[in-house]
Amino acid sequence: MKLSFVHSDTDEAAAAAERLMERYGHHESIDADVIVALGGDGFMLQTLHDHMDTDVRIFGMNRGSVGFLMNDYSDDGLVERIEEAEGETIRPLRMIATDLSGNDHHAAALNEVSLLRQSYQAAKIRILIDGRLRMEELICDGLMVATPAGSTAYNLSAHGPILPLSAPLLALTPVSPFRPRRWRGALLPNQSTVDLDILEPDKRPVNAVADHTEIKSVQSVTVRESRSLSATILFDRSHGWDERILLEQFRY
Repeated sequence: MKLSFVHSDTDEAAAAAERLMERYGHHESIDADVIVALGGDGFMLQTLHDHMDTDVRIFGMNRGSVGFLMNDYSDDGLVERIEEAEGETIRPLRMIATDLSGNDHHAAALNEVSLLRQSYQAAKIRILIDGRLRMEELICDGLMVATPAGSTAYNLSAHGPILPLSAPLLALTPVSPFRPRRWRGALLPNQSTVDLDILEPDKRPVNAVADHTEIKSVQSVTVRESRSLSATILFDRSHGWDERILLEQFRY
């Protein structure tokens, strides 16, 4: 098995990569069967973006502060762990954000596409699903469309639902909704197209963020799941994604 090791910029991750390269060898990512990512969830997210829509699988080990997408770290038995690991294919969201000048910006998001107010005034957002008006006006600090992979990240912090990775769903979750105050979001089929129009965009500016790509001062955003892009992440069989989801839901 040809392994390629990549690591975040922390000393701990760099030292781990050096040890593992000496023990298991190292290949360039283009020639590798599996990329081993050493860091936290943020670094795993970046690694998945870098290798989107390739045949290479990615096995992460936690050398960061957050590791929900990562396996536990160990120097021993790495090849055997990878051989026994369970693969999960994840598809990103595609965002088209139109700014106030009428320019379209395209970006992909494995976690979520979020709209966030830019100033002291709350955002006003109109929501359409598959071209049908579902909410004339949501007054809030923000709104996001989250994938199952991203449902345990910002979405969970905003009290959105946790989704199994295999669920054909997207979470539409508001951030601090003011009107309607009791609205807590919606679950959407993953085939849905979500159109979000910013009301009063000059008075109430809103930024759009797709993972780590931010577009300032948008007037509209369209979000749908990509049918062409995908990435494969590997989890230890003893602690796969479904088990992580169950553990997270029973934390108290």
